[in-house]
Amino acid sequence: MSARDVGANGTSIWLDDLSRAKISGTSAHSLPSRIAADSVVGVTTNPSIFAAAISGANEYASDIALMKDLTPDECVKKLTTDDVRKACDLFKDIYSTSKGIDGRVSIEVDPRLASDTQGTIAAGKELWAIVDRPNLMIKVPATLEGLPAITALVAAGISVNVTLIFSVKRYGAVIDAYMSGIESATNPSHVHSVASFFVSRIDSAVDALLKKDGSSEAQALLGKAAIANAHLAYQLFEEKFSSARWSAQVARGAHKQRPLWASTGVKDPTYDDTRYVVELIAPHTVNTMPQATLDAVIDHAIVRPDTITSRYGEAVEIFKSLSGLNISLNSVTDDLEVDGVNKFAQAWEELLTTVKAAQLQ
Repeated sequence: MSARDVGANGTSIWLDDLSRAKISGTSAHSLPSRIAADSVVGVTTNPSIFAAAISGANEYASDIALMKDLTPDECVKKLTTDDVRKACDLFKDIYSTSKGIDGRVSIEVDPRLASDTQGTIAAGKELWAIVDRPNLMIKVPATLEGLPAITALVAAGISVNVTLIFSVKRYGAVIDAYMSGIESATNPSHVHSVASFFVSRIDSAVDALLKKDGSSEAQALLGKAAIANAHLAYQLFEEKFSSARWSAQVARGAHKQRPLWASTGVKDPTYDDTRYVVELIAPHTVNTMPQATLDAVIDHAIVRPDTITSRYGEAVEIFKSLSGLNISLNSVTDDLEVDGVNKFAQAWEELLTTVKAAQLQ
């Protein structure tokens, strides 16, 4: 099975989806079935996922009705942390057998705190305490204000999933923030982390610029930027985690912060629907997939071992060609970060509005 082949070649499959129906359901798409049959060894969530789950389902109505005295923020916090705690329990055996590497479930801090370092730290610690499961990961956006929050939470012994990483440069700062936290942690062996590097959104943004250019040189680069960007990120991962600085922490029992490929659903229907999985296979990585992408992988993915480390030179040439067309990846990734933060905040606001309306019924 293709999904099992992905894991056998070093890339853990996590599901980028969670709802109460998936936690307790018995269908082939339920979380217990995905764990048993589809090699799923973790789950990620985000504000948009929770907004879709809670706003579009009836199974939350009775709980919301019992929380009329709570604020919408308190109600949403209760609903989401309850779901994440139950998901953590489903993965406890995988967490144990993988020695904490997998079996992880992520929950994001309030996205409206993306520019508030101290607020993010406080929210991360609160969520860690509320869920109270060792296989939890707190998601923190990789904004400039989020970087010191990553360090503080890791130093406090909290496992962190760093999200909304678009550029290799910012990814380097994320690794440094993680290492700083590990250096301050009392027992770094208890801390795990992933760095969520977004993929498909890069192609969506760059392809739009290439199509606007219209030249044959531009057409030849369509669909190449995102995978090249991820390949160079993995090169940086290899460099940083073979440094003398990191070796000193390995001696203390520290774990590498694994790259996690996020936004791996293909947005352009002309592209192969498994490309952001099969072109990103390498040791010590995670790929978090929406349901449709996972189903595509199971159905027809052709999985090859290590599709990254032999292609660094190719990635560099792609970036040179983009630069030659006056396409600035730095500008693209800066815009994507702002857009990503805003979209998550908007989804959260919409969820609060939905819950408030349900409380008034």
